[in-house]
Amino acid sequence: MNDPLILILAALAGVGLGTIFFGGLWWTIRRAMGSTRPALWFFFSLLLRMGIALSGLYFVSGGQWKRLLACLLGFIIARFAVMHLTARVGPPLVSVPRRPTALTTATATISPRHADERRPYN
Repeated sequence: MNDPLILILAALAGVGLGTIFFGGLWWTIRRAMGSTRPALWFFFSLLLRMGIALSGLYFVSGGQWKRLLACLLGFIIARFAVMHLTARVGPPLVSVPRRPTALTTATATISPRHADERRPYN
């Protein structure tokens, strides 16, 4: 094939890989923030996303630095595209109520009429 066509296809493959990587990160954040075990979400998502991205970069490059560079350029373009498309999305889909801590229970027991007494500087 023609060399510029191969580089364009490598860049498009990079856009696809970047969309999977950064879209998966966005999806993971939304799911993990509503989970009781967010660390597991982040860890396994990182393994999956890195595995897909690195193997895709390896196969697309075919051992040629020009293809790898074009693929990385597409990957970076996808980052900005995903950031732009997901910037206006609201809070996570599911919110899990947090367990009360000593700080939240202490402030919740103060009645509103005594709220001014706990401020040292009025």
